[in-house]
Amino acid sequence: MGAITVKSTWATSKILLASTAVASTAVACLGLVGCSNNTATDTNASSETAAVESETPTEAPAKTSTATTTDNNKNKSEAGPSIRIAAAANLADVLPKIIDSYKADNNLPNQEIEVTFGSSGKLYAQAVAGAPYDLFLSANQTYAEKLASELKSVDPAHKPFTYARGQLALYSVTKPVESLDKLTLTALLQEQPNSKIAIANPELAPYGESAKAFLQAQNLYDGLMAEKRIIQGENIGQTFQYAHTGNVDYGFVAQSQVTGVNAQPQQFYTLPADSYPAILQDGLVISAAPAATDFANYLQSAVGQQHFSKAGYLAVTAE
Repeated sequence: MGAITVKSTWATSKILLASTAVASTAVACLGLVGCSNNTATDTNASSETAAVESETPTEAPAKTSTATTTDNNKNKSEAGPSIRIAAAANLADVLPKIIDSYKADNNLPNQEIEVTFGSSGKLYAQAVAGAPYDLFLSANQTYAEKLASELKSVDPAHKPFTYARGQLALYSVTKPVESLDKLTLTALLQEQPNSKIAIANPELAPYGESAKAFLQAQNLYDGLMAEKRIIQGENIGQTFQYAHTGNVDYGFVAQSQVTGVNAQPQQFYTLPADSYPAILQDGLVISAAPAATDFANYLQSAVGQQHFSKAGYLAVTAE
């Protein structure tokens, strides 16, 4: 299989994946302890490893790779220019799997796809500042809409598209939470005055914004902030790390993250979808690269949507 290149602040680290099964783990290194970029995401508790090969930072476009022809000429394919994707941190588990599927279905084993994971707000700011992304995958609809209106380089024919609907979950590795509901969750947080709760920064991360809205609806947010019990992660990936490592008692995270690490039933509670603003995730094709449009279409296809469903996302319904 081809390499997935992970790019942050235009410095690249090429992750040579040992197998499809470790794709999520390899990419999930971004922004964690020991990693060099500025994004964060969850780590998979897998013993499998990926070899990381550092490259010299460059602002030049990634080299075009071309698939080779087999001796029997059975599989003939030609990879296009590298696709550069800015992706919300909650996609760190599912996106590598979709990339592998896209390459296999289109017979493009050597297609290079560069992914930068981070908070939607920071990625949006980078794109506005001129970061050379071909495709922007936000964790909400607002940033994609703003980017479409603010970037003059975006083809008017390219409109924001909804590719996923996220779910919010409460996650803990130290306290059982599977039997909670909205009322008991409220009581639980009120009755544990020393507990710490992690949420993603509501100003930058849509999942944090939804977590804040949920806590406000339960009349908890202001009190928890006054008591300094809320710990904010830069993005949903860092927030998950706080909870996954036990550095906080509870974390409001993406359902896809607990699915990605095969969390035990007692470790998470999936919040009712009607208890917080819907997390509709929109994308936007930024460049004129045909491969970017092709991959965006793949995300919305039945195959792409099946990957999202397996990863813990809700179905995207046409309006």
